[in-house]
Amino acid sequence: MILVTGATGSIGRSLVRQLRQDGAAFRALVRDEAKGRALGCDVVVGDFDDPNSIAAALVGADRLFLNSAGAQPLDGEQPMIRQQKTVIDAARRAGVTHVVKVSVWQARQGAKLAQGAHWEIEEYLRASGLTWSLLQPAGFMQNIIAPEAFTPDGNLIGRYGDAPVAHIDCHDIAGCAAVLLAGPLGEGRTFVLTGPAALTDAEIADKISSALGRPVGRTELPPDSLAAAVKSQGLPPQFAEDLAFLVKEVAAGAQATTTTTVRDITGRPARTFDEFLAANLQSLRAVAVPPTP
Repeated sequence: MILVTGATGSIGRSLVRQLRQDGAAFRALVRDEAKGRALGCDVVVGDFDDPNSIAAALVGADRLFLNSAGAQPLDGEQPMIRQQKTVIDAARRAGVTHVVKVSVWQARQGAKLAQGAHWEIEEYLRASGLTWSLLQPAGFMQNIIAPEAFTPDGNLIGRYGDAPVAHIDCHDIAGCAAVLLAGPLGEGRTFVLTGPAALTDAEIADKISSALGRPVGRTELPPDSLAAAVKSQGLPPQFAEDLAFLVKEVAAGAQATTTTTVRDITGRPARTFDEFLAANLQSLRAVAVPPTP
């Protein structure tokens, strides 16, 4: 039986649908019982900060999908590190045989924010004695249809200049996870997941224009301006500076390379950006508010 953590997130919801379609035995761990019931599957309520609830959720599970919210600092620490280590410890005690963890592309020692945090968790998982597989996705296509991706007058906020980025649909991350959770494929391996093409902000704006049937402009938000905006929201200055640093890396082409890993694992190609927009057109319309005449 599989325990799915992060079940109400963008990857988790897709994974739940895939596992249900495959007829797999699984249980979803949720913090919000109402959101859990909406998944339409067996759910258990728990919290990564409550080790007893994690232990209870893992009873009967032999495989674990490990995913959680990002690495935003809180009181000088990144809670995700402590939380995921707690789950790994609980999985070892529960006799779990395989952990599929969602990490981040270019996770490495000493890196900023999520990249450094996920590297530390990856190392802890490798040393745990558990069998593991690591998924390192590029930036999510879902981030493009978040409210903060657009200005109030409906322009796409560009952060990466002319640099192409190989965004991936969370649907494909979930598809890879479902295959790895089903059998021995990928044990002890790290997989970099991208979409089939790397696109610039300008190309994405053009595709959104086509999907909506109206022009969508683009407003550039340079990294330093992004840092200032984050600070103005009350977030720690160091977090803002680290975020700007990572954006600069992507703007320099750090996520411009594509892989065929989604096809290699699932047997089908990764979704194109056009396919993603078509599948999420209602959400796109809700956030890309057109300017008032």
